[in-house]
Amino acid sequence: MAVKVLIKRKIKNGKLNEASKLLIKARYGAMGQQGYISSETLTDCDDPNNVVVISMWQKIENWNQWKSTDLRSEIKTEFEALLDGPTKYEYYNLGLVL
Repeated sequence: MAVKVLIKRKIKNGKLNEASKLLIKARYGAMGQQGYISSETLTDCDDPNNVVVISMWQKIENWNQWKSTDLRSEIKTEFEALLDGPTKYEYYNLGLVL
């Protein structure tokens, strides 16, 4: 069953350009991973420093494999210097699980 992963971040003032470059790097890295389907980046209309990335994967295991790669870990470390608070993750199945 396909899953969507929501990654919520609060970017520090003045760091959106750097964060944008990291988001692109992460997206290109994810695109090469087994099970990757798509992703999109959303910014809060009232506070553009609130950023949400929604990625879709064939299975949660595919996301977990990507999350544990060296490249993803490197990007996560680079992001930490740009954030005003912790990154929050949410995981959703597409449709109802009966």
